[in-house]
Amino acid sequence: MRRFGLTAVLAFVLAVFGLAPAASADPAPATLTFATDSSTTTPGGTVNLSMTITNNKAYDIWFVYQTIDPTWLTTQRPDLKYSFTGCSLATAAGSAPCSGTGPANLGGNYGTTIPPGQSRTVTLTLHIAADSGCNGNIGFYSYYYTEFSDSTNTSGGPVYTPETRVLCA
Repeated sequence: MRRFGLTAVLAFVLAVFGLAPAASADPAPATLTFATDSSTTTPGGTVNLSMTITNNKAYDIWFVYQTIDPTWLTTQRPDLKYSFTGCSLATAAGSAPCSGTGPANLGGNYGTTIPPGQSRTVTLTLHIAADSGCNGNIGFYSYYYTEFSDSTNTSGGPVYTPETRVLCA
């Protein structure tokens, strides 16, 4: 009984101090990331918001559904006026226009099938109105759902965009 107690105490101490072997985690089947080309702008300016979905599975992504909505803090500043005015999909031959700039069903913008290990990037143009308030942050969050060619699916989110600070001119 003493040996069992000593082993249990030793296992507990190792676990508490992080010395126990850690399990390796597989990456999510699909991941969504955001980036902006600028962290600040002024009223009348634009910021490009890039969304990249990556296929981490061994099967093609056949379908993506994605939403984009303003964060709660953004909605608390009704003087901040903005809209998405453009959309483009990065392709091997450059970029192609896409449709739909939010808040729902952005998934169709990613184009055709996304093969295993590859990514697709869609860039939305965020335009700040000339009469917008300033000294506030604009940010968004997104949920996504993907279906794979092996008939499985995954969903994720919320994934947050970097915030854009609207500076006074």
